[in-house]
Amino acid sequence: MSALMPLSRDRARRGRASRGNRAASSRWRVYRLSSMDSVVEVPPIAVLADPTRARILRLIRDSADGRALVSRLAETLGLRQPTVSHHMKALLADGFVTREPEGRVVWYSIAPDRYDAVVALLGDPAEGAPESEPDVDRIVADLAVRFRGVFGAETIAAYVAESRDLLAQHGAPLLASRTAAFAASRLAAVARSEVRTVSDASPSAPPEVLFVCVQNAGRSQLAAAILKQLAGDRVVVRTAGSEPAADVRGSIVTALDEIGVGIGGEFPKPLTDEAVRAADVVVTMGCGDACPVYPGRRYLDWDLEDPVGRPAATVRAIRDDIDRRVRTLIAELGI
Repeated sequence: MSALMPLSRDRARRGRASRGNRAASSRWRVYRLSSMDSVVEVPPIAVLADPTRARILRLIRDSADGRALVSRLAETLGLRQPTVSHHMKALLADGFVTREPEGRVVWYSIAPDRYDAVVALLGDPAEGAPESEPDVDRIVADLAVRFRGVFGAETIAAYVAESRDLLAQHGAPLLASRTAAFAASRLAAVARSEVRTVSDASPSAPPEVLFVCVQNAGRSQLAAAILKQLAGDRVVVRTAGSEPAADVRGSIVTALDEIGVGIGGEFPKPLTDEAVRAADVVVTMGCGDACPVYPGRRYLDWDLEDPVGRPAATVRAIRDDIDRRVRTLIAELGI
């Protein structure tokens, strides 16, 4: 990286003036990149190198209403008010906080245009915080609207509870939204399998393909995303894992993005009986005998290398191999 070299005071002053006379209180320093004839501005982040000031900003950021009084900050930090006031003046001068008089007291808040910078330096308050428990009643109520006339509330509640427990066993993040999505997918699969049992499936119904691998974080996600991209709503695509991971691998997301395919809201899901029952085609990838066998389904076993932990070139080769197999499957399905 090129070193940052300060401009002369006169040239820096002219540079600031030409950009609209930035307020003096912001104290931005102007630099020239030694390898380029351009000027960049660097905010006075060094002011936060003082741990007390970083703690002050963290306390303000994490307060209930996003603001704080010097007296309360001093009490929390165990410091004298003049000491805290000194730090507040420095933060105010550098534009990190705003001052809001309210009667005989003065409140301090993080400046809106510096909030992102503060979060970047101190960390997102949401990161590392314990996840709240899923609002199961709300999820059940919403799915009852979606499946009105198909399933009763007790059936939906049972699937929601079991789906939540299955995902929690594997450390899934975003547990509430994933519980709702997983339960909805399972209920839809049950509805489909019941229809095909009664009427041997409608000839106009799109075929359903289930991709299964061990962690549902690599090969099966590659295949599902590519099939959805190529076939759209002409096919129903599901994925599952015999031992699902917590999330889809970043290398998989990257490999798909390179060819213009998004992962969407997909996430690893445990293999369940109803997903297999609803499928017309079940494609397994290295998960052995974990997948139950039902008559009337077509089973394919794709012998593919596991891309997890492999270099990018290997992941791309596996992706392209899967792409060829998916295109062949589309032709065989007549879609």
